[in-house]
Amino acid sequence: MSKKIEFHFKNPDDSPGYLLGQLTMLWQRKLKRVLDPFDLTHTQFVLLAALGWLSRESNTVTQTDIANQGNADRMMVSKVLRTLEEKGFITRQEHQTDTRAKIIKLTPSGEIVLQKALIIVERTDVEFFSALETNLPSFNSNMLKLIHESKAQEASDSSI
Repeated sequence: MSKKIEFHFKNPDDSPGYLLGQLTMLWQRKLKRVLDPFDLTHTQFVLLAALGWLSRESNTVTQTDIANQGNADRMMVSKVLRTLEEKGFITRQEHQTDTRAKIIKLTPSGEIVLQKALIIVERTDVEFFSALETNLPSFNSNMLKLIHESKAQEASDSSI
């Protein structure tokens, strides 16, 4: 019966989606090991890092800004930010002009944990992707192309 199932790809190693999934799981497992001592999940780290990046440019970073920066679901961002607030890593305050928005800021302990985690995560990334050697810039460029194309497609789909 399973012989009737037809696949576009001859085997899993020919499937970019399958390979991306495998690579993502391996990378996330490695990151989990280095983030556990900071009491951070990968998602929490990503949102803290997004806040860190955005805070360099603006003092009024909102939950929506963070969601947009990380291509993340707004409801998930709200839940994760609540957890980060409970851990004392961020504060959430009412926006002065938009009553629906919250201004998100790193606390001093949030800045410390983010800086320490950034050092470890960036070192882990360098080690993990070192096998690509001089192909890393091309790999990054291809990932960015896929991200931009996907975002453009989503925008096009949502305008229909």
